Amino acid sequence: MSGAAVAAAVTPGRTTKGPAAGPWLLGVRHHGPGSARAVLAALRAARPAAVLIEGPPEGDALLPLAADPHMRPPVALLAHAVDDPGRASFWPMAAFSPEWVAIRWALDHDVPVRFIDLPAAHSLALKEPVEGPERAEEAEEEEEVTPVVDPIRVLAGTAGYDDPERWWEDVVEHRSPTGGADSGAPPSEGAPGDALAPFGALAEAMAALREAYGDGGQPRDAVREAYMRIQLRTARKEFGDGVAVVCGAWHVPALAARTTLAADRALLKGLPKVKTDLTWVPWTHRRLARRSGYGAGIDSPGWYGHLFEAADRPIERWMTKVAGLLRGEDRFVSTAHVIEAVRLAETLAALRGRPLAGLGETTDAVRAVMCEGSDVPLALVRDRLIVGESLGEVPDTAPAVPLQRDLTRSQRTLRLKPEASERELDLDLRKETDAARSRLLHRLRLLDVGWGDPVAGRGSTGTFRESWRLRWEPELHVRVAEAGVWGTTVLTAATAKAASQAVAATALADVTALAEHCLLAELPDALPVVMKALADRAALDADVGHLADALPALARSLRYGDVRSTDTAALAEVAAGLAERICVGLPPACAGLDPDGAEALRGQVEAVHGAIGLLDTGAEPGTGLRGRWDAVLHKLAARDAVAGVIRGRATRLLLDEGRLAEDEAARLMGLALSPGAPPADAAAWIEGFVGGASGGGMLLVHDERLLGLVDAWLTGVPADQFTDVLPLLRRTFSAYEPGVRRTLGELVRRGPVPEGARRDDAAPATGGFGPGLDPARADAVEPVLRLLLGRPPEPVEAAV
Repeated sequence: MSGAAVAAAVTPGRTTKGPAAGPWLLGVRHHGPGSARAVLAALRAARPAAVLIEGPPEGDALLPLAADPHMRPPVALLAHAVDDPGRASFWPMAAFSPEWVAIRWALDHDVPVRFIDLPAAHSLALKEPVEGPERAEEAEEEEEVTPVVDPIRVLAGTAGYDDPERWWEDVVEHRSPTGGADSGAPPSEGAPGDALAPFGALAEAMAALREAYGDGGQPRDAVREAYMRIQLRTARKEFGDGVAVVCGAWHVPALAARTTLAADRALLKGLPKVKTDLTWVPWTHRRLARRSGYGAGIDSPGWYGHLFEAADRPIERWMTKVAGLLRGEDRFVSTAHVIEAVRLAETLAALRGRPLAGLGETTDAVRAVMCEGSDVPLALVRDRLIVGESLGEVPDTAPAVPLQRDLTRSQRTLRLKPEASERELDLDLRKETDAARSRLLHRLRLLDVGWGDPVAGRGSTGTFRESWRLRWEPELHVRVAEAGVWGTTVLTAATAKAASQAVAATALADVTALAEHCLLAELPDALPVVMKALADRAALDADVGHLADALPALARSLRYGDVRSTDTAALAEVAAGLAERICVGLPPACAGLDPDGAEALRGQVEAVHGAIGLLDTGAEPGTGLRGRWDAVLHKLAARDAVAGVIRGRATRLLLDEGRLAEDEAARLMGLALSPGAPPADAAAWIEGFVGGASGGGMLLVHDERLLGLVDAWLTGVPADQFTDVLPLLRRTFSAYEPGVRRTLGELVRRGPVPEGARRDDAAPATGGFGPGLDPARADAVEPVLRLLLGRPPEPVEAAV
């Protein structure tokens, strides 16, 4: 068939009569609402004795669940290898999928329905295993792989279209099964020839394409099609010729081809096989989108769902949906906007010669009328409506691994419904329900079921607060199946996996992080194993850096005992031992470091300082673990052999804690910035003392003695060495707030304050600074401050 003949076969206006006798090969585009309506019309007209559908035959036992009132698409058949759950495939179906429509019609009319594609036992065995933590997401879905030659694109180009989606809308989505324009209403019953005519035309087009392009770059299709032909022969022997086959249009010519049974069986001989389990799982419109990586995906599942569901006036109803969405986001959209958008979409369709306004016309109209030409709100429409966020549901009677059933029970008990859209959850761990939610989410994270991710809370920073970002993805069902090897409940599975990881871990930091997870997830049976592994690793690890990396996680874990009622006595003993060893080994480890090593150890010193503050909160100053740590910091601050950035940070930590007098801090700074000190080392000391987000800028603002030392040193740096220290100084001072930098500049510009003089007497006032206190102006501000602080106004004394 020539290119012109291919175009004529599928172009609007063709009225080819199909044969009334079966078997009927109904070639479809997966997830196409127009195909779904055409399939429904063909089934109503032909009344087949059996319906065969492209899909894994192991799923036949699950087909009756499609009629369950608690089954709500989009859903997917999930097949996974029993011994390797990560080797999995999905067969997604939406409400507008032709396969789903055919299944429901067969079940509603008591007509036998079967899957006839290559069994999942073979297709999963033929799949290459995907290694790594993202194996489920990277696994290729088996339901349909788009051929290298895209038939829709070829046909659209032959018909003179540059956009295959627009061609498909014009030819299929906006046409009724009998060839006229369709408003979206369900097709009525008619003559079999009329209802089957579109499928005959599409079969001719696909035959021409396969004659020109062969297998389209998918050699495995030959094996699948051989199995489907065998299943079709079997069904014809059982039910006669009155059999309807719903499959991808690409496969129709192969199923109609005349081949021998022996030849088909020869293609299947020697195929590998694995033991598989199948079930129904919820799916999402977002995962049907082509951009998600799904091979048979579509660009606009939400739009297609609307076209299928809209009984009449689809454009008007769509614009109403868009208006509701934008109003919910506080954008002003009136009824007049909706009317004008509909008129503009219809006008654009007429100008472009289309039978009805399609997605392109409606999107252009929404952008112009409701979004005022902006693509920002239009992106929201694309995300929420054109793609959509629908998440399907499956009944409890669907098969599932025991771990999945326990997770489902926990979700219902804790009122944590899985949702396709991302949402934030704030928890108060003082409440039992919220504490249980936290435990569940932490246990799932330990099992690599990433339903939720911890985020920084917007409210209180207390240890009784937690914030999570939740989003349920269909692939998490695969992760749950994989985690099923550890146990039948979330608690037992997380406990078993934590114990196994503790034994296998080699790095001390990994074991401490695992201990923290066990406390967060409340796994008391796993803690003894983890604590033994932690004690063993800590005893054998002599690297101070490793000990310093491990201590903060242990100190954080000890805080959970107050809110979670967890016994952390053993953990406290190990943490105290690590802290003692750090105090002994840190001073020698800080000598002879290069700049990168010194910077890394500076961060570890800060982390250990915070950890010891948590471990020894009740100790008196200068005693216990805190006293030993203060002594270590004094050693670090005073030793010339220690890198400058560490000496500066140790000095600052002691000063902030009140363990170092201001005069002593000024003396140490004077020594570090003395003319005999190398400029690079002095600049590193300054960075350690006042750099980063430590509030060093405000320290210099309020202590002009320290600022004067820095200023005097900086002006004395030789010109040939200044360029060497400039990058470090810029990094140090660029972290300050703009207002702090401006104030420092003003102070430096005024110069040093004479001995015994006050700053406000030394120089006139400059921008933002007054010469002194103005009581009258201060009194004028006081009532406003009292109002802001919620304090009662000061009583006014009665005039005498």
